[in-house]
Amino acid sequence: MPDTPPADIATDADLVARLIAEQHPDLAGPLELVSDGWDNQLYRLGTQLAVRVPRREAAAHLIEHEQQMLPAIAQRVSVAVPVPVRVGAPSERFPWPWSIVRWFEGVDGASLTPTQRSAIAEPLAAFVTQLHVPAPDAPRNPVRGVPLSTRRDVVRQRLRLLSERMQVAALDSAWRDALAAPEWDGPPILIHGDLHPGNLLLDENGGLAAVLDFGDVTSGDPATDVATAWLTFDGDAREAFREALQPDEATWRRARGWVVTMASALAMNSDDNIRMASLARHALDEVASE
Repeated sequence: MPDTPPADIATDADLVARLIAEQHPDLAGPLELVSDGWDNQLYRLGTQLAVRVPRREAAAHLIEHEQQMLPAIAQRVSVAVPVPVRVGAPSERFPWPWSIVRWFEGVDGASLTPTQRSAIAEPLAAFVTQLHVPAPDAPRNPVRGVPLSTRRDVVRQRLRLLSERMQVAALDSAWRDALAAPEWDGPPILIHGDLHPGNLLLDENGGLAAVLDFGDVTSGDPATDVATAWLTFDGDAREAFREALQPDEATWRRARGWVVTMASALAMNSDDNIRMASLARHALDEVASE
């Protein structure tokens, strides 16, 4: 199976330091690489800030979406989100936009077990409720919030490939049921677009400290975010999330299809990333076990 997508442009602390010195010299400070994801690298800047730098051209547009949408989102939700403190402009040194954001203390949700994440079921449902408002002018995203039927071919291909390493009959059944559910016929709803545990930060008491990485922010089918019920939780915590959120039955069914869509993508591209591979396996097992 493939590894994490390669970077289009490699960055390091020296490059990021030069970018800060040129555009925001008053914020210059020590840098430490703390996350190297599919789309972005995150450098801690001093003790209070972080720098979010795209590693692929596709991600550069997602950085722009965050810069556009996060200030208004922060006013709607009661959980901390990484609103840009400063914006980095494309330059001769680096051709894409980048952001300086607040540094949030906490524990990466993907490093915890589903049991350890269970306490955030109701707070996460409250965040989703606050976020999900009509947003017809939100940025377009071709793979999030769209009708599941548009993902039919790619998901079937992934399931065929995954069948070489795991049982996929239950996943295929869940996918077919999601496709058969009534499509979202309401207004385009503002969605996070990538609400998995790796984008959730928990505090020392197990509470929800922040929701991160809004690069996939868009509008459309709210079931895309409801998929976090399987991505993040199991058993009783998933039911607590559902009870707090109160999605209709069709949305719940489509959400299981979104789990298959997102987790199969992670499973197909994370052979070199144990953190993401285990997240994908958990989500797929949760859907299959139902």
